[in-house]
Amino acid sequence: MSTETASGSPGPLRVLVLGASLRTDSLNARLASLVARLVRDEAGAEADHAHMREFPMPLYDGDAEAAEGLPPGALALRDRLAACDALIISSPEYNASVPGVLKNAVDWVSRVRPQPFKDKHALLVSASPSMIGGNRGLWALRVPLEHLGTRVYPDMFSLARAHEGFTAGGDLADRALHERLVEAVTSFLRLAEADTRYVCLRRRWYEFLGDCTDAPVTLRAQD
Repeated sequence: MSTETASGSPGPLRVLVLGASLRTDSLNARLASLVARLVRDEAGAEADHAHMREFPMPLYDGDAEAAEGLPPGALALRDRLAACDALIISSPEYNASVPGVLKNAVDWVSRVRPQPFKDKHALLVSASPSMIGGNRGLWALRVPLEHLGTRVYPDMFSLARAHEGFTAGGDLADRALHERLVEAVTSFLRLAEADTRYVCLRRRWYEFLGDCTDAPVTLRAQD
């Protein structure tokens, strides 16, 4: 799977795979590691595997932003996001919603201009010991990302009973679930590749109020 480089020659699709839990050996860190491997081995793309601990930042504070600008952790995440063609987030579910550390990171990074989440393709996955696998948290995560103009892939993957869900080699113990994850990742990346390589297929959604476009900022539009 490839996209075109600045020179016009084919190059690998670049995918940022973010494990959105601070805990080093979290279930979502394990799922992110597996997804990064699938991006490379199954899809032939280039995976930038990142961990939330790489991007420390304080709670968002408008006064701090005005006085000091964006924190280095937010700028580092912005740089990694800007360098990729697509984004995959493996996020835990906290109290049926988005983890505060991830929402805080989205809030900080969204302050950058041009706004880096706009038009970025994203796939959301989760792992949880619960019977629903963190799916409620992923639905909540879609809201700020889609508001910022991210093209969130319709299908999501949630691994239930994830504390029992991995083999010693890091694959999913349930073979059918493993194949479903492979299919979700490869199908998502095929769509991202088509949008990256073929201009005629691009769709731009204008919804972020800070966008500078010719269309009314509250109007969804396609070109």
